[in-house]
Amino acid sequence: MAEATPLPPGYSVPVHRSLTAPILLAGAPRLATIVNGTLAAALGIGLQLWVVGLVFWIVAQGLCVFAARRDPQFTDVLIRHIRQKAYYAC
Repeated sequence: MAEATPLPPGYSVPVHRSLTAPILLAGAPRLATIVNGTLAAALGIGLQLWVVGLVFWIVAQGLCVFAARRDPQFTDVLIRHIRQKAYYAC
């Protein structure tokens, strides 16, 4: 295996924050925002329950923003949690 060559003194490679930060829309992960908007639109337009759709979107988006402030990748963790079987199933 080839060894990595050391960098010259004073030389560094910048890593931009945008390469490591998650993609957020309106403060929540993109997937959660799209799902919230789709469900709210289905309630508002499809069922003609405008107020219910708007209230659903505000509450769901607020919960997603709250969760994203604690862990920006909570949707990935939640999806993985749902897909995995319980290890110590009774």
